[in-house]
Amino acid sequence: MQNGENVYFSAFHDVDKQGIARGYAGFVVSLRVMETMRQNRISRLIQKDLGEILQIAGRDWFPGTLITVTKVYVTTDLSIARVYLSVFGKDAGDILKQVDMRNKEIRKQLGARVKNQLRQVPDLRFFIDDSLDYIDNIEKLLKP
Repeated sequence: MQNGENVYFSAFHDVDKQGIARGYAGFVVSLRVMETMRQNRISRLIQKDLGEILQIAGRDWFPGTLITVTKVYVTTDLSIARVYLSVFGKDAGDILKQVDMRNKEIRKQLGARVKNQLRQVPDLRFFIDDSLDYIDNIEKLLKP
């Protein structure tokens, strides 16, 4: 569960995979799950170091492209980090595929940077952050 995701359950604990209570006339409650302080600290550390790695090595790997790490979510067991990237300059889908191909190399460089803070470097899963596109679309819709 990540920060801000909804968790659904019923009074009788009869909830299907989609989070819908079935079979009973119970109640369904929506909770907001917050990250722990440790998860926040590790997320910020990974975000800062990945940003530097992608800036320095990204010049050679992705010429003419600016990649920004916008947000990092770490699972509660600290085994997986979901990294959201914002890409400027080239097709984001192609860049995401290239970043995924270099995942082991990026993780190794990250491990060298955080070896004194983390016992184990989380697996990195990269996603495109489309929040800026969403904001632009809302602004276009609101303009007369």
